[in-house]
Amino acid sequence: MKNIYESPLNSRYASPEMQFIFSPDKKFTTWRKLWIALAESEKELGLDITDEQIAELKAHIDDIDYAKAAEYEKLVRHDVMAHVKAYGDQCPTAKGIIHLGATSCYVGDNTDIILMREALELTRKRLVVTIAKLAKFAEEYKAVPTLGFTHFQPAQLVTVGKRASLWLQDLVFDLEEVEHVSAQLKLLGCKGTTGTQASFLELFHGDHAKCVELDRKICAKMGFDASYYVSGQTYSRKVDSLVMNALCGIAQSAHKFSNDIRLLQHLKEIEEPREAGQIGSSAMAYKRNPMRSERIASLSRYVISVSTSPMMTAAEQWFERTLDDSANKRISIPEAFLAVDAILGIYANVAGDLVVYDKMIERHIRDEIPFMATENILMDAVENGGDRQELHENIRLKSIEAGSVVKEQGKPNNMLELIAADPEFGVDISRLQELTDPKLYIGRCPEQVDAFLDECVKPLLAAHADDLTVGETEIKV
Repeated sequence: MKNIYESPLNSRYASPEMQFIFSPDKKFTTWRKLWIALAESEKELGLDITDEQIAELKAHIDDIDYAKAAEYEKLVRHDVMAHVKAYGDQCPTAKGIIHLGATSCYVGDNTDIILMREALELTRKRLVVTIAKLAKFAEEYKAVPTLGFTHFQPAQLVTVGKRASLWLQDLVFDLEEVEHVSAQLKLLGCKGTTGTQASFLELFHGDHAKCVELDRKICAKMGFDASYYVSGQTYSRKVDSLVMNALCGIAQSAHKFSNDIRLLQHLKEIEEPREAGQIGSSAMAYKRNPMRSERIASLSRYVISVSTSPMMTAAEQWFERTLDDSANKRISIPEAFLAVDAILGIYANVAGDLVVYDKMIERHIRDEIPFMATENILMDAVENGGDRQELHENIRLKSIEAGSVVKEQGKPNNMLELIAADPEFGVDISRLQELTDPKLYIGRCPEQVDAFLDECVKPLLAAHADDLTVGETEIKV
């Protein structure tokens, strides 16, 4: 339909896999699986529930009558009860035992945890793919000198690969956080209206052990090791905040990467990949805009901003629960996952096909390295018998003169020629060129990249080899 709002996260950005996780089909079939797990567990613990009833529930997991549920919701103004009634219409034999003893959060909150864990698993896979591509780039360019920048002003040289290792390290941090948060997720379980399990204690005639066992059985059936020890009607909304914090971290890392690529593309040193027929501007045909990196920045900014919603919700819940979390939660959490999914899809695409312009990098180094090499030139001249203090002042004055040539006249840096022409230094131009070999000024960049890749990244990728099989996201306009 073209006459209603359609989220760009679905139509333009996120992958079908992430969209499915937060789809109505996934949500409501999970509700039904939870109702089946509840009924099975209650039967196993002695309640009067038959195999026929459970079989009937299982036969109708997927054929949800959304129209009937919508009719009921309009009547009862309650989404969970609407689906209980719609499910009951399909399962007349089991109708009386659906949702037995449970409150709405039994299906709502447990489903949210299940979906967030699946979404974190997909996010982890996308992170691993991106890490693998960036690691390959870092290794290939670990020894290629390039200008380092502080305050976006030329500083000491680094290497292209060493800079990439900084982007890579941030993603490793993010992967560790995603894995930690995912591993800590537990189900709400069956805790009742205020988290006391009073309704289940009544069903089991005061048998506390059966209440505990009910939680354990449901967790096992839904693929979890445990439920949270205590809760109100809901699991603590702190959980959503922790999940969102991990997503926000990914957005921060991706935004930093995209900023650097956009600046490097302005310098004509490194560019993001570009399709043969891609148009940069509708007016300026010559332009090569960093559109993918800009999209990373744009989506990342959204995730960072929306991350405050679960934090505020966690802070503002009253006692055992209030409902001011619901509308916010059903928007902020899925959309953050969809946006991060899109971000990592684009990140992997850019990182896998970065275009490096070696000659432009070398040109920029040539423009600046005469200044950076002055300390080595000074020490060499002192070894040849010069006075260190006098030479230092001489270099300072020549630096000002050469800087003026570059900035005011727009000519190439002539610092080396000025020094070679001054007998006080006693050094010819060939020696000066030796002293300005860029490889003399990259420190331990190659060794640092090797250590990082060999000791951290490669073992990580080996441990996550199965994650590398995840399909790549199609990049749309």
